[in-house]
Amino acid sequence: MPDFNVLDTGGSAAGSVSGPDHLFGVEPNVPVMHQVVTAQLANRRAGTQSTKTRAEVRGGAAKPWRQKGTGRARAGSLNAPHWRGGGVAMGPKPRSYHQRTPKKMIRLALASALSDRASDGKVRILDDFGISAPKTKDAITVLSKIDVWGKILIIVGPDDAAASKSFANLVGVQVITQDQLNTYDVLVNDFIVFTKATFEATCSSRPAPAARRIARIEAMTALSSPANSSVAVHDDHAEDAPSADDQSADASDGEEE
Repeated sequence: MPDFNVLDTGGSAAGSVSGPDHLFGVEPNVPVMHQVVTAQLANRRAGTQSTKTRAEVRGGAAKPWRQKGTGRARAGSLNAPHWRGGGVAMGPKPRSYHQRTPKKMIRLALASALSDRASDGKVRILDDFGISAPKTKDAITVLSKIDVWGKILIIVGPDDAAASKSFANLVGVQVITQDQLNTYDVLVNDFIVFTKATFEATCSSRPAPAARRIARIEAMTALSSPANSSVAVHDDHAEDAPSADDQSADASDGEEE
């Protein structure tokens, strides 16, 4: 398992943590990362582009001149695509650019990106940001002590509101929460900065494939156990059998006769 040094806000070592092999120790798969990033960027597109065809532009309903005798080329409408102000031939229309990506590919792409940054020594883990109130000056001080440069990705937790606001004003710094971690943001930034809490949360929320498989089997077993299954037994002949009321009614009819 890859080991990472834990730094304090002054840049000094404050311990170490181990990252799981399935996140930080895999061989980067470049084709999978490319496909996942391409799909991720495609899914961001709104797809609202639109042009007007010759049937949708305003005007041009009348024939501009007679068919013969003018010496000009015949024309039936000024809405034709070759006229100025006419419609657009085969132009873009609103559409969806959504691409469905298998979950296994998404997980492999993220693990490949994290492993690539870890192998290059571009993962930093802080004991804590040490920012109690939103202040950009404190954020600059923290980054200057941990030896990072270029574009930086900051992973914050749900309780790091002050740190998130402090880093938000810095150029070249992107702030996301640990549950928003994705392949594109990892690859587009040079360094990744975790806190010890967000690093552990990232690892625990993304278990190894074997652990995920065992959890799925246990869940399926729990659902199929007799204690959780309530199957009603239906007797096909129950409707044909006479009830107690019917039997008593028949007996009283016999006595009257």
